[in-house]
Amino acid sequence: MPTHFTPEALKFLRGLARNNDRAWFDPRKPIYERELKAPMLCLIAEINETLAKVSPEHVRDPAKCMMRIYRDTRFSADKKPYKTQVAAWWSRAGLEKTSGGGFYFHLSAKELTVAAGCYMPGPEQLLAIRRHLVEHHAELRTLLAGRKLRAALSELEGHRLTRPPRGFSPDSPAVTAALDLLLCRQWGVSATLPAERALLPSLLKDIASRFTLAAPIVAFLNAPLVPVRSTTERPKFL
Repeated sequence: MPTHFTPEALKFLRGLARNNDRAWFDPRKPIYERELKAPMLCLIAEINETLAKVSPEHVRDPAKCMMRIYRDTRFSADKKPYKTQVAAWWSRAGLEKTSGGGFYFHLSAKELTVAAGCYMPGPEQLLAIRRHLVEHHAELRTLLAGRKLRAALSELEGHRLTRPPRGFSPDSPAVTAALDLLLCRQWGVSATLPAERALLPSLLKDIASRFTLAAPIVAFLNAPLVPVRSTTERPKFL
């Protein structure tokens, strides 16, 4: 049976949201490791099997794919030590230390979020993607308009510029044609589902099917960021 979570996992996340401190977490750490960490690692490994078919450059070691429950509070005014969700991020091979396009999901006490795209590109990546869009924006529009994709995922609504980015002249017909996409600072799709969906054996399908639909968009966004490489080699983490 495909991996899924138990009601105890959501109970733990609800408790953590109310009691985000070490005094509460430390004695319950075995619950976290049993009910959340262990199933997450198994689920990631199962999702890797789907990615090996549709986006093999994103297959990752589950331990590196799963995000830490511990928050980095060094530069934050919010000193709560724990995240209130468990999450995983599949970056592309060669872009692990930057951003690029990838696949993501998280489970909190309130929701299951599944997403794919490019969320925090650095300045050089932003410029590369925008230049790519000037020439190929019609391709991305076609991908985003897919009937099956639109039924399962919604386009991200992130922060947008109010004027054309530096270096992209509004007098250029090519820039004008792609302007709505050039104003974006992130590109991708996401779906928010009830947290209770994570308790069902269909959890793997809920995530893997959306990753499959979004894979061409992720590939499009990564195209200007990485050199063309062969994908015939079998991923080593399966």
